Amino acid sequence: MLIEAATPEKTSSDQHNNLQASQHAEDIPSRFPLFSRTPNLHDHDENSMRQILRDYFLNTFNTYESLFDCLASDEAFYTQSIRLRHPLIFYYGHTATFFINKLLLTRMITERIDQHMESVFAVGVDEMSWDDLNSANYNWPTPSDVKAYRHKVRDVVLDLIDHAPLHLPIDWNNPWWAILMGIEHERIHLETSSVLIRQHKLEFVKPVQAWQPFALNQSNTPNTLHTAAHNKLIQVAAGQVVLGKEKTSPYYGWDNEYGHHDAVIEAFEATQYLVSNAEFLEFVQADGYKNTDYWNEEGQGWLAFTKADHPTFWRKNPDGWQLRLMTEEIAMPWDWPAEVNYLEAKAFCNWKKQHTGQNVRLPTEDEWYRLYDVAGISEVNNKPASANIHLDYAASPCPVNIFQQGEFFDIVGNVWQWMETPIYPFEGFEVHPIYDDFTTPTFDERHNLIKGGSWISSGNETLRSARYAFRRHFFQHAGFRYVVSGDIAPVPSSHYETDKLLSEYAEFHYGDSYFGVENFSKALADLAIKTLHTPELKTVPRHKALDLGCASGRATFELAQYFEHVTGIDFSARFIGQADKLAQGETLRYTLVDEGELVSYKSRSLADLGLSHTQEKVSFYQGDACNLKPVFTGYDFIMAANLIDRLYEPAKFLNHIHERLNMGGVLMLASPYTWLTEHTKQKNWVGGYKKDGENFSTFDGLQQMLSKHFRLIQAPQEVPFIIRETKRKFQHTLSEVTFWQRVV
Repeated sequence: MLIEAATPEKTSSDQHNNLQASQHAEDIPSRFPLFSRTPNLHDHDENSMRQILRDYFLNTFNTYESLFDCLASDEAFYTQSIRLRHPLIFYYGHTATFFINKLLLTRMITERIDQHMESVFAVGVDEMSWDDLNSANYNWPTPSDVKAYRHKVRDVVLDLIDHAPLHLPIDWNNPWWAILMGIEHERIHLETSSVLIRQHKLEFVKPVQAWQPFALNQSNTPNTLHTAAHNKLIQVAAGQVVLGKEKTSPYYGWDNEYGHHDAVIEAFEATQYLVSNAEFLEFVQADGYKNTDYWNEEGQGWLAFTKADHPTFWRKNPDGWQLRLMTEEIAMPWDWPAEVNYLEAKAFCNWKKQHTGQNVRLPTEDEWYRLYDVAGISEVNNKPASANIHLDYAASPCPVNIFQQGEFFDIVGNVWQWMETPIYPFEGFEVHPIYDDFTTPTFDERHNLIKGGSWISSGNETLRSARYAFRRHFFQHAGFRYVVSGDIAPVPSSHYETDKLLSEYAEFHYGDSYFGVENFSKALADLAIKTLHTPELKTVPRHKALDLGCASGRATFELAQYFEHVTGIDFSARFIGQADKLAQGETLRYTLVDEGELVSYKSRSLADLGLSHTQEKVSFYQGDACNLKPVFTGYDFIMAANLIDRLYEPAKFLNHIHERLNMGGVLMLASPYTWLTEHTKQKNWVGGYKKDGENFSTFDGLQQMLSKHFRLIQAPQEVPFIIRETKRKFQHTLSEVTFWQRVV
């Protein structure tokens, strides 16, 4: 099965076919049945496509579920492996919930299976501050309950695959893309969850036959320091790399893979092998962890925090070094790749540079692609791969001199390889409308790319086009090789926000006033505070407020001048990211379109707006207004601005919002009542249609729904707002504002 075509170049090792294994690799038995490959979405008829997707889904779903058999007890599900991630019970349920949430967005389904599960398992992948990692805020279900829920989700997805209307080809704009998205998402979490299991205490894990590591006796050489492969540098000729996926590609891709990038790469040298444990030991024995000269500022901070003096998966033992694998510790396999984070890999390169006088560093993303191309790697098929990838051989790394690819080893497979390049968007990048926060939160110059895949990488992760990035202090099944080359060419910056929608919202919330119209978010907050100061409402407490649909967060900060604490919640992590950046004391930078290709650059901080004193009084979370987590309750005031006409089920929100308010608390609604079927099915509109032959307005609908628990405080009033599109084009809109006090 062709995965990603690359044009192999003539090298001195043309006798090697794609991913051709060395002589050592030929004797390694593969695991059967094979973990299925990401499917070609174009070259099939409807019936065969349904069967392919059915098999791919079940293969993924069942393999992921089997991974959790490695946990030794229920307690292991609820104990965090590391502080910056949820306990594993979250990830057990998260991938199933992901299917439901994305299928709802594409309207392939219209009903939830379990609101509680689909709330608590919805968000929590990276250490973003809107990922609520406080277990006290969660009423975690039992593993058996989660398994039962997962099987309900499995039945829903299988029913869709078997019976939902299917129009080929399946591509970026096809609603069936959500099914592929769910499958590939679960394959990512297969890998990240295996890392969390590896970081668990041994008492919480157990060996499982299906997840056995590479057998040490499969290596043809004794596993000693003296016989570990000696690394050497190999010359790589100058050449060009062309990156970027077209939406017509027959294989699933994540948003950051699309667009275009090309570069001319100067000649460089690269190590034949990944850096082995034996080679990395030289750095450890040279007191590399104690000499801060080798570590950059971020690395020094990590060292001071962790007190590390060796790689995190190494264990000191009176009988010698051991290596922690997923469910056990073994005698150190010195010929396996050293698994470290970026900061450790970078420090090793700095040490090597100082002691050799050569310009040793990590490769860039472009240089890795150059290695991929000169090695002649072009396809992975349904036979066991000639690389330690796709779970074809074992649930662990293997020696670095087993799988040869061209003149090199492990360009693909064994462990991921850290790049010097922070992830950035290609020219023409755009987010997918049903997953706007897959990559954009990582465009912060703090997430570095990893390339090549590991022994457990599968599906999209194995493609040439795959682009994944992690925070530099995070651990994956990742190691590195190093290169000797000149200085690194700068990568396109992702520091200034260039996405048109995000830039418009940044300006809408924090930018200039236009045509004498006051900033909308500030005007709403001022109106709320003025209303709460009226005699009939002056007894309303000022403890907790909720800004629901907070977008980029301006009103959240403004309300925090009046309330002790304000929570901002929005469905879009991209908007939350802007608000959170300001809350962390950073400056929000963005570009605005003036005309054509001409832009202007803007920046705003809380200090600029006189709101610095509020940053400790706010918190931001990603959430669905129609299905909020139970913890979001007990508020004295709730604002929902320009929200109800963007909800998929506004009645559900309106009929239950009183549950989030204290008795006597106040609900503030603002909306231009712009009902659009792309957001809300017409049958779910609150108003704006004929009822019994008469006009039925949204305000009529609000009165009908809210009167059960609220009283209208005062007559509706209109607040204008202006959205800047270009230097000479603006949207002028009126939003109707109503205040409601909870009485029942």
